[in-house]
Amino acid sequence: MASRGARPNGHAQTSKICQFKLVLLGESAVGKSSLVLRFVKGQFHEYQESTIGAAFLTQSVCLDDTTVKFEIWDTAGQERYHSLAPMYYRGAQAAIVVYDITNQETFARAKTWVKELQRQASPSIVIALAGNKADLASKRMVEYEEAQAYADDNSLLFMETSAKTAMNVNDLFLAIGE
Repeated sequence: MASRGARPNGHAQTSKICQFKLVLLGESAVGKSSLVLRFVKGQFHEYQESTIGAAFLTQSVCLDDTTVKFEIWDTAGQERYHSLAPMYYRGAQAAIVVYDITNQETFARAKTWVKELQRQASPSIVIALAGNKADLASKRMVEYEEAQAYADDNSLLFMETSAKTAMNVNDLFLAIGE
């Protein structure tokens, strides 16, 4: 496990290349685009424009002897785009459902997304729950233990993240890759 090379775009002597479609789902303004931008480009913008429809990015990481190439679909969170979501998660091997730890409503909505994925997406899909904006812990409305218990009950990967400070962002994608 210690040999996990967390090098974005790292090209070690790898024997396998795996390509995975990954979709991000969650309410508007929870930080989906910010998480992707932090993971793919190592950047954070305080004022990120709302995604319209979906954005597509790719990033590769090396895990042991395998290069994992993520094809990332960052979906719009506004309700008017909800009907497009199945088009993006169809055929996805992984999904990250994002909520804002300072907003209980986004956590409730994240649970709805998880149910929808469990019902409609591929049965083998890897679902991760990300409690974003962990840098705002003083304004926390969703307790870590509550989210962890929900994740455990639904066999989800779970991490609290901060796109702003980069906390757990790479770790989240690496855990999905594993």
